[in-house]
Amino acid sequence: MRRLLRWAATAAALPVLAACTGTPPEDAGPAEAGADARPIPAECEAAADLPKRQMRGVWLTTVRNIDWPSEPGLEAEEQKEELRAQLDAAAELGLNAVFFHARPTADAVYASDKEPWARYLTGEQGGDPGYDPLEFAVREAHARGLELHAWFNPYRVGWKDPDLDGLSGDHPAVEHPDWLVEYDDQGWLDPGLPEVREWVTGVVMDVVDRYDVDGVHFDDYFYPYPAGGEEFDDDASWEEYGDGGDRDDWRRSNVDALMADVHAAIEESEPWVRFGVSPFGIYRNAGSGPGGSDTEGLESYSAQYADTRAWIEQGSVDYLVPQLYWERGFSAADYEVLAPWWAEEVRGTGVDLYIGQAAYRVGEDGEKAWEGDGALARQLDFSGGLPEVGGDVFFSMQDLRGRAQGAMERLSEDHYALPALPPRAGGGEGRPDPVGGLGAERTGDGGVRLSWDPVEGARSYAVYRVAGDGADDPCALAGRDNLVGVVGAGDGPSFTDTAADTAAGAAEDGSGGGDEGLRYFVTALDRYRTEGAPGEGEAVAAPTG
Repeated sequence: MRRLLRWAATAAALPVLAACTGTPPEDAGPAEAGADARPIPAECEAAADLPKRQMRGVWLTTVRNIDWPSEPGLEAEEQKEELRAQLDAAAELGLNAVFFHARPTADAVYASDKEPWARYLTGEQGGDPGYDPLEFAVREAHARGLELHAWFNPYRVGWKDPDLDGLSGDHPAVEHPDWLVEYDDQGWLDPGLPEVREWVTGVVMDVVDRYDVDGVHFDDYFYPYPAGGEEFDDDASWEEYGDGGDRDDWRRSNVDALMADVHAAIEESEPWVRFGVSPFGIYRNAGSGPGGSDTEGLESYSAQYADTRAWIEQGSVDYLVPQLYWERGFSAADYEVLAPWWAEEVRGTGVDLYIGQAAYRVGEDGEKAWEGDGALARQLDFSGGLPEVGGDVFFSMQDLRGRAQGAMERLSEDHYALPALPPRAGGGEGRPDPVGGLGAERTGDGGVRLSWDPVEGARSYAVYRVAGDGADDPCALAGRDNLVGVVGAGDGPSFTDTAADTAAGAAEDGSGGGDEGLRYFVTALDRYRTEGAPGEGEAVAAPTG
């Protein structure tokens, strides 16, 4: 049996383990105080059977009070209490990101000088809830080690009753009535107007510049979903800007331009903020044109004029979350057809792919595929085996805490038993400093409480537990095998490993090193999600008896 590595006495060994943490590009320069940190060597990457980065997200919807707040008009403290409970539940389910609905109907779930307060807060559009929900959500999410992506509907103004009938005087559709197009029972800002594109980009950047969000997220609402017998009346903008070309191509070019504008603005201002979209799950059917999927359903390419392939090719998005809300084996839109199709589209492009999962369908009447606690795990059993699939996002929070609770608990056992770090943002230079001042003490109930000194610039921390003789393995931190927690940054960061004695006992029984106890390591992650080198490890003796 190999001896437990003595980090304090063998300082030269630190760079070896440090080399196995983080994944910046090969030419990234190390931070001054973390000069020993280097990219993961190829042999360490190969040794990581379980990659430690994975998107595990949930949509938290505010429109029509689907997820939060439970009803309009609650007092500020009641709203905060409900939101804390939602974020607690997300963390307990093993998730690491919340997609918070910040702009549901060209209004704001945050303090804005550009658009009025959303009516879902107080019951009246423009009604001040008495606090800033987005600011509160960001702070509370980060405290739990969760990312927060601000979710925007770029064009939707809302439903006629009560949204369009109750627009406040400072709503953009009231101040610019020529921007509004009514279609079926809804209202939309006209995507064909350059001033609308400029406005939406400005709204997004107002949030990016003022709030510490981790991402900006658009859903599938660009041009509206088709309604039988209805025509989207953009004749005026078409006549002024269409240049006599194909109208469908022009509409797609309008959406393409918005995507490029928003991505470029974020990249220039706050490049660590990731920009992504969750399009409808079918881009195009193979029968409609080259490159489509073997499906027979509504196409986002021709229905919402969302050309996701162009966004991938042009680098207008950092990630995609196609809404694959159909089960494995569904003839018109088979999950087993669509997940590989999307994986092929992003392969080698640098665009990350996560799958939008239909938690709302669990237990659906008459649908055998969605019965039982294995309904969601079955989906991930398939798509989780595709190398390009970097995680999943679930719709929506109320379902994870309701009809899909059992299915999510089963999924957590099968797929989320170990924590995961969030995906890394592109760019950034160097790494956070190594964590110092790590201390450990037993809690008396089989756990170990860790505390350490804050690291400047840290957004979160990763906590690793390595058993006995595995502590000197230079690749011990390369995967998530030994990751036990992700902790939000704070003035006095800490983590309690409640399963410490269980882990030590398991090591003694089978994996080796239990008689020599455990050793803990902590690393810091910055706003790019770049991981720093581990500081000196802290040993905890095996429990007696």
